[in-house]
Amino acid sequence: MSKSHGIKDLTAFAVDTIRMTGEAALSYYGKGGDQVKFDMALVTETELHVTELFQTQLHEHFPEHQLFENNIVATDYTHDEKRYLWIFDALDGVANFQAGIPIWGISLALLENFWPILGVFYMPATGDLFWARAGHQAFWQDKPIQVSRQGQISDESLLLTFSRFHQHYQSSFPGKIRNFGCTGAHLNYVAMGRAEAAIVSNITYKDLAASRVVIESAGGKIYKLDGSEFFLNEYLDGQDIAEDLLITSPGALGQVRTFIRHTR
Repeated sequence: MSKSHGIKDLTAFAVDTIRMTGEAALSYYGKGGDQVKFDMALVTETELHVTELFQTQLHEHFPEHQLFENNIVATDYTHDEKRYLWIFDALDGVANFQAGIPIWGISLALLENFWPILGVFYMPATGDLFWARAGHQAFWQDKPIQVSRQGQISDESLLLTFSRFHQHYQSSFPGKIRNFGCTGAHLNYVAMGRAEAAIVSNITYKDLAASRVVIESAGGKIYKLDGSEFFLNEYLDGQDIAEDLLITSPGALGQVRTFIRHTR
């Protein structure tokens, strides 16, 4: 880290700024048009406003830092301030957001020379803040969190999935299966032990960048459905992630996979 901008300074900026953008997003929350099933105009306006607010804050505090957009072109390592790359996702859970359902969030990750060092996920409607520095403790608010240490999957266990999950998988999972409509929330609920696992689909690098840091710091991992480890940095070029992914603890991986069978 540079002398002027240590990890504590960068963390404070990330937390303060994501709270600020969250307050801005709340002014649009739940205001989808009554005559439409999904108000894309509201979502677009919110994303543009919130992203612009973040860009303004980033330029004021760290003008030489970079902001991830659709892909990374330059991959040269450097020792100057340009080694920092922020990944900002203005709205995760857009259907919930426009409908007034509180499970949606904003995410912010920081890379140093393309390596993740910080992740923050904030849910403005509930006040939940998840954050972690890579290789250190993960937190919910100021409380340390970790993935579930439950030894056996039971009828009290929770598996979080995506919409249309049952069209593509046969499941004998003995516990509850739920979809809350927000990828970041799903990952962070696994990170804090509220759910044993999550399966996510139709995602991009930006969707996972921040919560990946939290889940790994809490003792979890992102896997492919065949049980092999998934490497998110392979998608820094912005390409869509074509396969579904499983997020859980290493100890629960084998059990969860025995309950899920891909049918498509």
